[in-house]
Amino acid sequence: EPRSAWCCLAWTLLVVTMNSLVFLMNLLLMFVIFTIFLLPTIVVVYFGFQCHSRVLHSAARYCRSILDDNSSSALIILGFVIMSPLIVVAMAIYCSLARRLRLFMCFQPYSRAVYKGVKWRWYEEGGLCSCAKGWNTQVKAWV
Repeated sequence: EPRSAWCCLAWTLLVVTMNSLVFLMNLLLMFVIFTIFLLPTIVVVYFGFQCHSRVLHSAARYCRSILDDNSSSALIILGFVIMSPLIVVAMAIYCSLARRLRLFMCFQPYSRAVYKGVKWRWYEEGGLCSCAKGWNTQVKAWV
């Protein structure tokens, strides 16, 4: 049966808050994984731009003694070339981790706020994000 207007508003705020927290948790996990896997690219491109004479041309000792414009350009190109495979690896690891932790199952439907008696999705499946159920090893996902 439908909830009253005030009750529906309170439950809507609760569902929106829960979904926002799950979204932020997913975003934080994605940020951490991408930062770790893209760190080599970030470092290589940073040093390439820092030591190139037409960009920043730092007065650091390693820029004067080791890196000239040609090697700085090579670093910039290398950084952008290795970025694509590292993004694919980071996304595959994030998707695998999100699937294992069943993070996307934590999102709650809006009908939970509108109608009485609708159970929480994670409650029906054996606990928060289905951690209490046995893992289904037959499911395969290709990334």
